[in-house]
Amino acid sequence: MPAIFQRRSWLLAAAVAATLCLGACSGFSDRTRGALAAVTPYKVEVVQGNFVSKEQVAALKPGMSRQQVREILGTSLLNDVFHANRWDYVFTIRRQGVEPQERRLTVFFNGELMDRFQGDEMPSEEEFVATLDTRKKTGKVPPLEATEDELKKFAPAKDPKADAAASATTVPPLPAAYPPLEAAR
Repeated sequence: MPAIFQRRSWLLAAAVAATLCLGACSGFSDRTRGALAAVTPYKVEVVQGNFVSKEQVAALKPGMSRQQVREILGTSLLNDVFHANRWDYVFTIRRQGVEPQERRLTVFFNGELMDRFQGDEMPSEEEFVATLDTRKKTGKVPPLEATEDELKKFAPAKDPKADAAASATTVPPLPAAYPPLEAAR
């Protein structure tokens, strides 16, 4: 008898699970799917490497020493043991809601002096910061100055009694000098 009872309870549990699954599928409308799509888990921002700007690339000149290049671009991300005459600057960023970015710049040396460089077109610092701003743009910015007519809408109501009371109230004059904070010794 216990074996039959276990089998029936298992079938009953399977039937209940199937009913719940089918009921859940029919319960999702476009509205609930849209609400679920709006609630997304937090994704970690991944930034790797050295950001190199257009201004930094413009400062590079053939014949610079390795130290001068390092002062302009920073320490390279990749130093190849087999190619000591080459520094690779790689920058990647992955953020939620923004297309991933990847940029590369390779600097070649002849001995201790920079020979040349090649790589992707680098953005200016201003352009790069603009790509980081993921807030939605709202179109036209409203005017930030109010006209005289608009200010009159917010002027306090004039009360003749309050004006008379304010003019009748006099403020006592301040003393010419305040007493010292500490007693003289």
